[in-house]
Amino acid sequence: MSHALPEIHLVRHGQTEWSLSGKHTGRSDIPLTQAGEDAARGLADRMQDLTFPIVWSSPSQRAFNTCVLAGFGDRCVKKDDLAEWDYGAYEGLTTKQILIERPGWQLFRDGCPGGETAVDAGARADRITREIREIDSAVLIFSSAHFLRVLAARWLGLPPGDGRLFVLDTASMSVLGYEHDRTEPVIRRWNQT
Repeated sequence: MSHALPEIHLVRHGQTEWSLSGKHTGRSDIPLTQAGEDAARGLADRMQDLTFPIVWSSPSQRAFNTCVLAGFGDRCVKKDDLAEWDYGAYEGLTTKQILIERPGWQLFRDGCPGGETAVDAGARADRITREIREIDSAVLIFSSAHFLRVLAARWLGLPPGDGRLFVLDTASMSVLGYEHDRTEPVIRRWNQT
């Protein structure tokens, strides 16, 4: 379906060893697995009929390599604000491991010691959202799950912590946009694999 209003496609990077095992992967630069590379190549087929004048990626190799393998690396701009959540002391740990030390912990509510809170990630998402709205064009974004979830919440005007309400699989595509006009931001599609 064609829309007169711009759409923003969000792509979560392909699988990594840490995403497969459930380890929090914020600023560690973990490469894609073979399955992750294959899924990234498969994105090219899924997006072959779409045109994106603007393509952005997180600086992480997992996001940027997903972009390259999907066929958009030649026009991609890396943006620091698209980096995954900074997990600080929880980098490389699974939620199960964190809960042993900190029962009841929830990322979107509690943040990470030595890392970011939802408000911190939300401030980065707000800068990206403002830039998207100023550009007023279709944009393709490659990043990581928790940050993209915060971005979706902020796109809708929800608190950053409401990113907890959205789930993203590896190599998934989601689409942000508008309903009737630019005063009505919506999620048009979510977590398509």
